[in-house]
Amino acid sequence: MTNPNHHPSPKPSQVVAGPPTKHQLALMIWLAVFPTLTILNLTLADWLSTLTPVLRTFVLATIAVPIVIYGLMPQLHRLRTRILARSAGR
Repeated sequence: MTNPNHHPSPKPSQVVAGPPTKHQLALMIWLAVFPTLTILNLTLADWLSTLTPVLRTFVLATIAVPIVIYGLMPQLHRLRTRILARSAGR
């Protein structure tokens, strides 16, 4: 009978990366947010200029947050895992 709570050990070539440190997460968020907001500001500049600062911020956040959370952060987490695996293999 197999134990349902048993998880196979990672292979030696597999590195299990724990959660990022606060500093790593801060860098990852910055790397995702800054370019996203820059591109959105440049792309929507004419339309955004007609809005009040609060409404402009609301529109930017409404567009940027899903891009960052669902699009960019998963890629940055995978990149971090690959970097950690590469440095662990040295």
